[in-house]
Amino acid sequence: MKSKLLVSLILLFGLQQDNTPQGWEAFEGITYEWRYFEIIEEELLTPVFDESLKALEGEEISLSGYFLPLEMDSSFILSAMPYASCFFCGGGGAETVAQINIYPVPDYFEPDQFIKVKGKLQLNDTKLDYLNLILNDVKIEKE
Repeated sequence: MKSKLLVSLILLFGLQQDNTPQGWEAFEGITYEWRYFEIIEEELLTPVFDESLKALEGEEISLSGYFLPLEMDSSFILSAMPYASCFFCGGGGAETVAQINIYPVPDYFEPDQFIKVKGKLQLNDTKLDYLNLILNDVKIEKE
């Protein structure tokens, strides 16, 4: 009986997924400065990407985190934090969310579902309609 319980516990813990967001460390050094945007006639905090991060632009990287839906068929948001504490709710900085461009967005994801993606990094500090961190040519690695 003890051996069955031990085997069951080993299997249970062995099958559990590691839901620790990964890949976000590269963005921790992003700083922000005020920049004037003529199109909206306002100053906004915009990211300043250091040389090590600029070197990653265009490279394929992996990120894991929480699915946040958008009302778009070609993008969603991946967050290092669950919805209740994500960037949009005041819990994290802009470096904790990435725009994931994939068409079509899988319709089987649920909000806050933990997933892992791989794609080419694009840094954005000028286009106000996009997030600062964007992944293109995305493949879903883990659902």
